[in-house]
Amino acid sequence: MAKTLGLICTISLVLSLAAASAAPAASLQPVGSFEEPIYVTSDPGNPDRLFVVERAGKIIEVNGGASHTFADLSSVVSCCEGERGLLSIALAPSFDSSGLLYADYTGKEVPGEIHVAELTATGKEAQLSSLRNVLKIPHPGQSNHNGGQLQFGPEGDLFISTGDGGGGNDELHNAQDLTKLLGKILRIDPGQSGLLPYAVPAGNPFPAAAGDAKAIWSYGLRNPFRFSFDRLNGAIVIGDVGQSAREEIDYAAAPGLGVGADYGWNCREGFLAGPATDPQCGSPPVGGFVSPVFDYPHFGGSCSGAIIGGYVERDPSVADLYGRYVYGDACNGEIRSLDLAAPLTSDRPEGLHVENLDSFGEDSCGRLYVVSGGGAVQRFVGSTAASCSPPAPAPASPKKFSFIGLRAVGHKVERNRRAAMVAWVSPCEGRLGDRVRLRRGSRTIATHSLNRACTAHFLVRVGHNTKFHATIAENTTYQEAISKQVKIRVVRRHHRAH
Repeated sequence: MAKTLGLICTISLVLSLAAASAAPAASLQPVGSFEEPIYVTSDPGNPDRLFVVERAGKIIEVNGGASHTFADLSSVVSCCEGERGLLSIALAPSFDSSGLLYADYTGKEVPGEIHVAELTATGKEAQLSSLRNVLKIPHPGQSNHNGGQLQFGPEGDLFISTGDGGGGNDELHNAQDLTKLLGKILRIDPGQSGLLPYAVPAGNPFPAAAGDAKAIWSYGLRNPFRFSFDRLNGAIVIGDVGQSAREEIDYAAAPGLGVGADYGWNCREGFLAGPATDPQCGSPPVGGFVSPVFDYPHFGGSCSGAIIGGYVERDPSVADLYGRYVYGDACNGEIRSLDLAAPLTSDRPEGLHVENLDSFGEDSCGRLYVVSGGGAVQRFVGSTAASCSPPAPAPASPKKFSFIGLRAVGHKVERNRRAAMVAWVSPCEGRLGDRVRLRRGSRTIATHSLNRACTAHFLVRVGHNTKFHATIAENTTYQEAISKQVKIRVVRRHHRAH
């Protein structure tokens, strides 16, 4: 099946090339030229206030054609061996009032160490003296596969991508190792007074590393250099750089956002099996590895493929791209797009090419940008003029995203015997005593309160094959959540000889 899917992807690429229109769906409008830019984003409350990240450590603000140095982290950023440097920034949703922003970079003090640090802007600048490290991740040995994307999720928490650590034999195992923070998507609440931890329920397949106030959100990734959230529906889309065969796009729809997902590296590369050097490859997760929604083959040459993940286009003025996921490849500079609902048949080139393609960006109006490491930052423009009003202010107290999981201690029981199941809820803060319902179809079978670890345990009698799910109601802080179904099978009772 994996070979068949890979063949379909190859065929779809060939067909889309043959059928592509000569007229591109969008054109590129220059924003400015910079010193090895690597990322661009905007003020959440002012889309015309752009921030361009330069790999060596500077953040340049551009507004109305004028530019100035907003922050200079050059003295703490290690650049530019391999893929090291200042890799991205994310401005807090409260930036206009709090001045908070976050930077992802490789530091100088410990070679290769990944830093996620907080800065506080005052006026038109963020001084280095305001720098506060919220997370440090060891990355010894190799200078590549750092990941490096920061994005605030729909619920206001900070998501972080990390690569698997590089090309050495030891690094190959990091993505499947839940005691390491490499090869993962992490989710944290950076807070204004310190790093706030997420709950780590017993048996959770995505625990935090021991002693660290941080949580693994998903894993099994090789180098998720760029990922993004669809501003319309909150879905997460990840561009994961492959090794020798395939480049892949991973997807998780909201509100689950891929919590606990194992995307397969190094047990899988795209839809293909391999290199499969980890013990975990022989015993995949209960739900199996999460396959990409799309992959494409390498195209030969010294640089044969390196996906640059992009964004779902939500700028109505670029009508021919609206709703399509825009991405590219660093090796050939070609910009492509696809419909995530039907990626295998919708992938197409856009007739646009960017040398030294490093990144895509999105402003708070939903307009897309593309960044060339050679210096140019450009904006996608359509056939009609873009119109953007400042985003509406967020509700004073929006309800936070809530996740509930359910697992069975065993998936088989003898008829009329009891099956043990445990539900866990995240985030945990303020949930002690909240009621969790275990349901069979629309019927509630049992109700228990969450303990201090935010788990609820159930022991229910099972008379026939049954599917269960757990729910937790919304409250003043959190949204309602519903777990995936867990199936319990009834087996024949074993008679023991006397």
